[in-house]
Amino acid sequence: MEPFKKSIAAVKRLVARTIWPEGVTPVIADPASGGAFWPEGFTLAGINCGIKPSRKDLMLLLCDEPASTASVFTTNLCCAAPVELSKAALRASGGKMRAVICNSGNANAATGASGMQNARLMAKATAQAFGLDASEVLVASTGVIGQALPVEKIAAAMPSLKAASGATQWADAAEAIMTTDTFPKAFAVDVALSGGTARIAGIAKGSGMICPNMATMLAFLGTDVSIDPALLQELLSASNAVSFNAITVDGDTSTNDMAAIMASGKGPQVLRGTDDARLFGEALRSVMTMLAQLIIVDGEGATKFVELRVTGAATDAEARMAAMTVANSPLVKTAIHGEDANWGRIIAAAGRSGASFDQERLAVSFDDEPILKPGLDANFSEERAKAIMSKEEFTITLSLGNGPGAATVWTCDLSHGYIEINGSYRS
Repeated sequence: MEPFKKSIAAVKRLVARTIWPEGVTPVIADPASGGAFWPEGFTLAGINCGIKPSRKDLMLLLCDEPASTASVFTTNLCCAAPVELSKAALRASGGKMRAVICNSGNANAATGASGMQNARLMAKATAQAFGLDASEVLVASTGVIGQALPVEKIAAAMPSLKAASGATQWADAAEAIMTTDTFPKAFAVDVALSGGTARIAGIAKGSGMICPNMATMLAFLGTDVSIDPALLQELLSASNAVSFNAITVDGDTSTNDMAAIMASGKGPQVLRGTDDARLFGEALRSVMTMLAQLIIVDGEGATKFVELRVTGAATDAEARMAAMTVANSPLVKTAIHGEDANWGRIIAAAGRSGASFDQERLAVSFDDEPILKPGLDANFSEERAKAIMSKEEFTITLSLGNGPGAATVWTCDLSHGYIEINGSYRS
């Protein structure tokens, strides 16, 4: 399928640079290749319901049976009605849900009591169409803030959504959640467990308003393992901290962020305290990290994908503070876009991050090329630095020289394209 060409190319590049955990095999999402991609026990769909003029804008993820479910949500105090509704539904269910319904093109955020009513109507319409209880449906929305959701269009489209649903319709689902994304994002892994091979698959959207906690992103994952909801929640939260909460495009956190995973129970069992739990957690982290990195590759106006590593911090927490401050710095991001090895902007951002260090011990490198050595020695080759920065993907490493703490985050450049996209987003 045409929309997936850029996605497949990006995934192949990222797969090639990734060291995969024990027993984990990447599965590239290619609709043209045929065969099963999503784990057993699920139905998916993506259609146009009329919120957008022509592009798909309504997605369904449905499990055959009540599924162990876990989710993480935005921490923005201006969170959207579907976030509040889904939080409450997940708490009340004890972590057992059947479906996720998601629209794009309208965030149903900052819409007051009527917005909450419309979110409930989304859940109710889905439940009626698919023979569920409304309390079993997670609701998500993404798009423009502050506009009334045309929920009547969603309700009217339910027969079409049901007719379009199937076990192989994940590609349509991935397209239906896109907003300013330039390509759909999907990825899966197989993981070898003691009871057999399990699969974890996911789709995500996100391009701008990307920064913890979490980012303007949605992610919906499915797995065939049998797992307790509490353990699934712990593994999802831990994976989220080093994936979707370790990316930034522009320093803005959305009102609608949500990442959810459902386990159909059709495959091997995962029990707390076992090697299977460890392996499954590593595999889940791999899927979520890949989806997070695809969001950065597709950042609004982005031309560069940058992995930023901070080492030598007093603690991991201080390393993360420094990493996110550097990754969010407009001056650093514009220097990346201009392919200017302006190391001063990097250490200046680190210096205001709250991390502790002695500037005389700082070191900066681009890929394996030293740019700044301890003692504030910046005797480096501008030509070699320029050659590295001219690549689509490279790594910046900042060593603070102050301890064992380390963190890795992913960011992109800040270009004219970002301004063009966001200067006319509502129009």
